[in-house]
Amino acid sequence: MTEPRPAAPEPAVPEVEWRLRMAAAERGVWTGTQLRRLLAERAGLDLSPASVSALFTKQPSQVKLSTLAALCAALDCAPGDLLALRPAGPAAVSASTGLTDRQPAPAPSRRVLATRSLPPL
Repeated sequence: MTEPRPAAPEPAVPEVEWRLRMAAAERGVWTGTQLRRLLAERAGLDLSPASVSALFTKQPSQVKLSTLAALCAALDCAPGDLLALRPAGPAAVSASTGLTDRQPAPAPSRRVLATRSLPPL
């Protein structure tokens, strides 16, 4: 008889961070209503208020490429502005910052066009 082979380790798949809210805020778009209007005007996409709200406030499990293209057209950005990859693996806590490697690093300071603060991450 042959001995069973040890299971091969599964490759670490990077985690995807949805950054629509931050990308919109950097362009002065603060509400779902504003984003919905831009999607209709610039990309010809008419999404329901509930769909825009879900995209704006939650990390989607999937996004149609046509929707991603419309978001990029509406916000005048690239897909990389809306999606960020983070390496997967166990979360290690940094002794100096107390943050895990899965928590986003503080954003660099940016000039904000309006008097509003940036949305929470």
